[in-house]
Parts: sequence; structure tokens; C-alpha cells
Amino acid sequence: MPPSKLKSVYFSLIVALIFLLLPWSGVWLKIRPDFLLLVIIFWIIRAPNLCNVGTAWFVGLFVDLATGGIFGQYALAYTITAFFAVTYQRRLVLFNNTQQLFYVFLLLIISQIVLLILKTFAGAELIGWGYFLPSITGILLWKIAVFLGLNTGGRSRGA
Repeated sequence: MPPSKLKSVYFSLIVALIFLLLPWSGVWLKIRPDFLLLVIIFWIIRAPNLCNVGTAWFVGLFVDLATGGIFGQYALAYTITAFFAVTYQRRLVLFNNTQQLFYVFLLLIISQIVLLILKTFAGAELIGWGYFLPSITGILLWKIAVFLGLNTGGRSRGA
């Protein structure tokens, strides 16, 4: 494993963590995508040997510490999401950009559903449909990144 690629994985994860820790407020807080999960999904698609389920679990623990919520909730959500991403990684690389976009959306929804279940068991009130807005903004961010040239392995036809 080349050290330069491993450094780029770590650097992108640190930048995503910084974006998570920015002082978001108001509407921006409600629509903020899960930057770290998007970066994990990207690296699982591009370099599954550098970023895997263990990386997702470890990053999830950092998010748990940073957000101050229930310890282990993001670790579990990221691990389950990364498992599904790794399971279909070989097929996902062959998808065109539109199919890949839909699959990434499903991965983001899976993560949010796991978090919703854990928060409900912890006694949080039921949350409305606005809870899933970060998945929509995450997909928009993914689409912009692909449009600007971020190579996710998807074929160009059908984009």
C-alpha cells in the first residue's frame, strides 16, 4: 500500500472531521450532510484495501466522541453502512453515475435509519421527515463532486 494514498485517505478523513466540527446552526445544521460517511463511502468504492469496515468503526468512534451523543451509535451506523458498501463494492464500481448515486443515497439512508433506531431506543422523541434531509444534501454534494471530476469509478454513460 503506497504511503501517499494512505496519507490522502487520512487527510480527507481529517478534512471531513473538521467540516463536521464547524459551528453549524439553524437550517444549515438540519441539512448538513454526513461528510465523514461520504468520505468513507468514497474510499470504500475507490480503494477498499485502504478504507474498510474497521476504518468506518474507528472513525465512528471519533464522531461519537466529537458529538457527545450515545457512545457507539455512529460507530455502529458507519460499520453497518460500510459493510453494505464493501459487500457490493465490485458491482458499485461498474454502475454508471446515476446508479451509483442511487446506491450511495441508500447507504446514507441506512446509516440514518440505524441512528434513528438507536436514538429511539435511548428515549428520543420521534423525528419527522426532516430528519432525512442530510441524506438528500449528501447526494447533492456527491453529484457535485462527481460533476467536478471526482472519479468514483462509475461509467460516464447515463450520468
